[in-house]
Amino acid sequence: MSDSDYPEPEGEVDTLSPATLATRIRAGEPVSILDVRDRDEYDAWHVDGPGVTSRQVPYIKFVQAEIKDTVAELAPDLPEPIVVVCGEGKASAYVADLLTTEGVDAANLAGGMDAWAELLVAAAVPTDGPTTVRQYQRPSSGCLSYLVEHDGEAAVVDPLRAFADRYAADAADLDATIAYAVDTHVHADHVSGVRAVADRTDAEVVLPAGAVDRGLEFDARLVDDGGALTVGGATLHALYAPGHTREMTAFAVGGSDPNGDGVGTAAADVLLAGDSLFLRSVARPDLEEGVEGAPELAALLHRTLTDRFAELPDDVRVAPGHYDATTTADESGAYAVTLGDLRGSLNAFSMDSDAFVDHVLSAMPPRPNNYQRIIGTNLGRERVDDAEAFEMELGPNNCAATAVDAD
Repeated sequence: MSDSDYPEPEGEVDTLSPATLATRIRAGEPVSILDVRDRDEYDAWHVDGPGVTSRQVPYIKFVQAEIKDTVAELAPDLPEPIVVVCGEGKASAYVADLLTTEGVDAANLAGGMDAWAELLVAAAVPTDGPTTVRQYQRPSSGCLSYLVEHDGEAAVVDPLRAFADRYAADAADLDATIAYAVDTHVHADHVSGVRAVADRTDAEVVLPAGAVDRGLEFDARLVDDGGALTVGGATLHALYAPGHTREMTAFAVGGSDPNGDGVGTAAADVLLAGDSLFLRSVARPDLEEGVEGAPELAALLHRTLTDRFAELPDDVRVAPGHYDATTTADESGAYAVTLGDLRGSLNAFSMDSDAFVDHVLSAMPPRPNNYQRIIGTNLGRERVDDAEAFEMELGPNNCAATAVDAD
């Protein structure tokens, strides 16, 4: 249905902005959601979070209930206030008006799920030094990206193409020049923004060297394990972290490294972990080589967590590539915790390799939407315009092996 097909609300309808909703969810506040889209749309993708209680009742039922004067009977069993959600914010506005007329404290999510998908929220990852690490959160998918700034230079790590202008604008606000646009690996859940950021800022595109083996078809600076990117007075130390993919590389943000030899990883302040280690789970190993190659990659992931990351101290703060609906942000509003906390809370760290592989392979969710096309796009094999790219990546990222792996 087009916007004109939905009747206009008869009264004034309270609205809630996507940004306000995200703030409440990020803080773990109780939130009641009434989603009036069809069931298949709801099942594929809906608003979620640690304090969210959600119900799905299709819009057409409210239309029928209004005709029969039974809207009060259809009001969902949800704690008030209720946020009503649809695709574009039109049908939900009408339903919110019906509920308000019946005395229900209801508000409409402005712009609906379309506006929810366009939201990018920024928070500061706590650091001990002068380096700024800004985390960008996309609540609709749980994707996280980063801007690292020091002394007027910056690097954007795992940028999303849909928000390339945002990274450039924020760097300008910091009076910083973006020197690098970095991907930790070939993403399967969202369209990478490294080339879009480079087009807007003249940043150098950086990928792990192993991306060439995946079939990379555009020019980029390639980094190996132990390589380093100097960003003002800070350094991003490349730490090879295979498992999710063979080329997966984390970046430890630390002090200066004038020789470019990666020295200083053990003194890192923040670990940009990409899709290796999450706050409530670990990465899935099947998106590159399918089910057949997943056991070997899962074993590599176990080695990454227990061996490769062993050189990192407990107090390094892990800033992952994704967060899920069970995760609550820290006091700064960021999704980041110390590696020591994860070593104590994630079951994966206490398992031997065989048990870890069995555990990871037994609990993988559905693969991300359009993941094969997204991989092809991120390697430069396929060309899609901005609108198609945005549509391709809608929905949950599903890059974790399990929804929750923490005690």
